[in-house]
Amino acid sequence: MIVVMQMGATEAQVQAVADAVRAKGYEPLVMPGEGRTAIGIPAALSTDERMTLESIIGRLEGVNKITQTSHSYKLASWEYHREPTVVKAGSQRIGPGSFTVMAGPCSVESYEQYLAAAQAVKRAGAKIIRGGAFKPRTSPYSFQGLKMEGLEIIKQVSTETGLASITEVMSADMVGAVAEHVDLLQIGARSMQNFPLLIEAGKSGKPVFLKRGPSATIEEFLLAAEYVLNEGCPDVILCERGIMPMDRTFTRNTLDLAAVPVLKSLSHLPVIVDPSHGVGVAKFVPAMAKAAMIAGADGLMIEVHPDPNEALSDGSQTLDPDQFSALMDDLRVLAPFAQRTL
Repeated sequence: MIVVMQMGATEAQVQAVADAVRAKGYEPLVMPGEGRTAIGIPAALSTDERMTLESIIGRLEGVNKITQTSHSYKLASWEYHREPTVVKAGSQRIGPGSFTVMAGPCSVESYEQYLAAAQAVKRAGAKIIRGGAFKPRTSPYSFQGLKMEGLEIIKQVSTETGLASITEVMSADMVGAVAEHVDLLQIGARSMQNFPLLIEAGKSGKPVFLKRGPSATIEEFLLAAEYVLNEGCPDVILCERGIMPMDRTFTRNTLDLAAVPVLKSLSHLPVIVDPSHGVGVAKFVPAMAKAAMIAGADGLMIEVHPDPNEALSDGSQTLDPDQFSALMDDLRVLAPFAQRTL
């Protein structure tokens, strides 16, 4: 439910509506706007509850109209947040106008490997270093990451290079430890509907980078973001990283670039595209990265390794430093057409 106040409604009138909502056991969300204020009630109301609230609020001074929200993902929608969200991660701002590139290896393998990757992507223009300390792998025999040692390496390299950092957190009990070491918490595609993890991440005080599940609908994706927002974390970034393909002959996933403008039309949250996972083949990554910029994405997440042939995970979809540098040069040429700064 959204209560729209009259033009020029006083602060006392807005407060009276908020108090009436609280008196019924709900927490109001006051949303100032140009000339008028709206008050949201982000709760699932029964018909009787809704009618009771409408009856009480409708009699208060300064109320213009009461409307029902059209989406189940209330906090993620434009109805509850009328300006685009800009997320701050370290010294970086992710959102409208800018184009933020996060790059680095799939896995943190050693201090030397991770530092070399960070230096290479920074030279090319990336602003955030990525890399997994904990790796969810299909096979239990595959490299699982350096775990806590990996977190220490990420923190050290981030400090030395001045790059903001992002890594995946896989379980609710590890949120605190991971949050101590990085600027952005990544929720991986396999964890998109791990609701206890989403809740703890939302309580962490760190921005959350949420990847779309490979079989998730747009609504399911936004509802996952809603879990994080509902815990008081306003800084959520949505990441399109490919959905289940009908044919795996040529690509690992199908990168759903149509999701970018769709998400932008439905939500105020920034949208990042991960073409590395989206196609899973290194030679196709640059084309999809450039297409993502033109589609309206707020940035990219790219896998870059000093020597992809020696990578312990996802080498087949990883760019080397020269390939990444060439891609960044192409993105700089395209940026004015997308009305972005890189």
